[in-house]
Amino acid sequence: MIELLTAAVFAYSQPSVPDSKLDWWRDSRFGMFIHWGLYAVPAGTWKDKGTGHAEWIRTTAQIPLEEYDEFVPEFNPVNFDADAWCAMANDAGMGYVVITTKHHDGFCLFDSEYTDFDIMSTPFKRDIMKELAEAAPKHDIHMSWYHSIMDWHHSDYLPRRGWEKDRTADGADMQRYRKYLHAQVSELLTNYGPVGIMWFDGEWESTWRGSYGKELYELCVGLQPEVIVNNRLGARGGMEGLTGMDGYAGGYGGDYMTPEQEIPDAVEQGIDWETCMTMNGRWGYNMVDKNFKSTTDLLQKLSDIVSKSGNFLLNVGPKADGTFPEESIQRLEEIGDWMDVNGEAIHGTVGSPFQELDWGRATQKFHDESTTLYLHVFDWPADGELLVPGLAGTVTSARVLGGSDVLYEMGQGEMTLHLPSVQPNEHISVVAVEVQGKPVVYESPKITISADTFVHTLKVTLSVGSEDLDIRYSTNDNTQFQIYNKPFEIDTTTTIFAQSYDGDQAVSKIVSKAVTKTAPRSADELQANVHGKLSLSVYEGDWDELPNFSLLTPTERTTDSSFSIPEREFVARVYTGFIYAPSTDMYMFALSSDDGSRFSIGDDVVIDNDGLHGAQVVQGAIALAQGWHACKVEWFNKTGGGSLGLNMGVVGEPLIAIPSASLSTAK
Repeated sequence: MIELLTAAVFAYSQPSVPDSKLDWWRDSRFGMFIHWGLYAVPAGTWKDKGTGHAEWIRTTAQIPLEEYDEFVPEFNPVNFDADAWCAMANDAGMGYVVITTKHHDGFCLFDSEYTDFDIMSTPFKRDIMKELAEAAPKHDIHMSWYHSIMDWHHSDYLPRRGWEKDRTADGADMQRYRKYLHAQVSELLTNYGPVGIMWFDGEWESTWRGSYGKELYELCVGLQPEVIVNNRLGARGGMEGLTGMDGYAGGYGGDYMTPEQEIPDAVEQGIDWETCMTMNGRWGYNMVDKNFKSTTDLLQKLSDIVSKSGNFLLNVGPKADGTFPEESIQRLEEIGDWMDVNGEAIHGTVGSPFQELDWGRATQKFHDESTTLYLHVFDWPADGELLVPGLAGTVTSARVLGGSDVLYEMGQGEMTLHLPSVQPNEHISVVAVEVQGKPVVYESPKITISADTFVHTLKVTLSVGSEDLDIRYSTNDNTQFQIYNKPFEIDTTTTIFAQSYDGDQAVSKIVSKAVTKTAPRSADELQANVHGKLSLSVYEGDWDELPNFSLLTPTERTTDSSFSIPEREFVARVYTGFIYAPSTDMYMFALSSDDGSRFSIGDDVVIDNDGLHGAQVVQGAIALAQGWHACKVEWFNKTGGGSLGLNMGVVGEPLIAIPSASLSTAK
């Protein structure tokens, strides 16, 4: 079995998005996220429930609906100034703003025809979205809307929170709620002029389906064909946010991916993505959370993200009076000062041509016959000598942004820059290097395969970042190399060797990857079982990881035809039975869960997704013969919303939700 992160598999299946639609967003590279709503009134504190809350306070502090509604007459942001907000974003070098039109609590910051739980019911009685939409163009900002799919306030939204014992779900109708959701999205895309992005969230609960996400996407682009839609319409795959593509869990991937509070180590070339991150520890305003990231840290995160061709969506949580926290204002001003000098190294750039730089990051901007290579120097050399490893080609000049030209020397596959002894900027200093054509970087080839174990044949693709370099490779012999021209297939256990060449000269290390042809697991005999279902045992308890179920007594035994689960806390489920492999092949499984889960075929653990965590997807592969195979899915939920899903497909093909016809109860 091989366990893989979802991003590695789905990197090649992203829907093609027209360049013209995403051009402005890719050029911006930097945007402002705003989480604002009724939750700013309690400012993170509620009675005896502590001070660690924010935009989730209604559920984290378990505030009854009628008490939460009492924040409505208290919300009166008299100091809100749409022009000031948009000006601060523009001054910080941001190209767009994404604001919560509605968060999970269901309160709307806009004037909605379909609910009274909105800004017009507050003493303020002004449409926040209208004022922002009118202010944004004056400050070169693309105004964009965050809108929650989840809604803790609407009577038809399911599931209820696990702690809402007195709020019945009787009469609730998710189909009716979906009509309400569509109606509000239509308002947002009809009443406020051009919208840059529809940024959805709250899609992970079991009542939401990938097909619903596809319908929502089609509604958005039907109303505004140029609107960009994020990937939180289906199963996004946890905080990494690099999944949720078409074919996974029946999900819908939208136009770009959304890692949350983290920066991926690497992202496949051609993937559009955006890291959203807080300045301190919370999205909404919390008066006691002073754990703000430094300006240097935020700028280095921006450089890191853009060096991987990503966007940075940096959050501000305004106070209830309509002003930004002073710490946020200070950081935005300092970021803006840096961007005034170095913004050209961010805006309109693409990712680094280097695999790794010990002293910082790099971005690049292509021109008709040349390239500007921007070197973001985090660690300024004390002796002024900066070595740029692997760089070849023809360099015509080098300069420090905001400073003067610098001397340089070109060696064999490297450049040395003679920099000022004093770092020009306390956060990051940037050196712009002008190169004829595109930079030539001496790096090792990348060997791409769908899995490192296979049954029949395996496709191998080799690539290197610099188009002026050639790749030579061999199989099972690191001395006899041939020129690589196109992907090739192997049908036996093989070690692949590859090396980059500049003409007849080897300019990289030899890299290798071993792949193994394996015999599939034999199918099991199936006798008089109930097809279409799995056996299900339900347990109750308080766990931080999957327990040893053999030592526990279930509170319920039944059968189930799917992995959709009710909204419950302190519960576990074990599904046992058989799963059908329609052909003899290498199969990939994707197990998504909140909290922990584990998937086994026979005695082999294919996926271990255990522990306390939010919605998260882990993959694993196993070779199976055609036929039925004994399987087991273990899952538990501690507190909060729970989710579980299992999907499968032949390696290299889209994964789909397992149809009930491919399930059968245990013997």
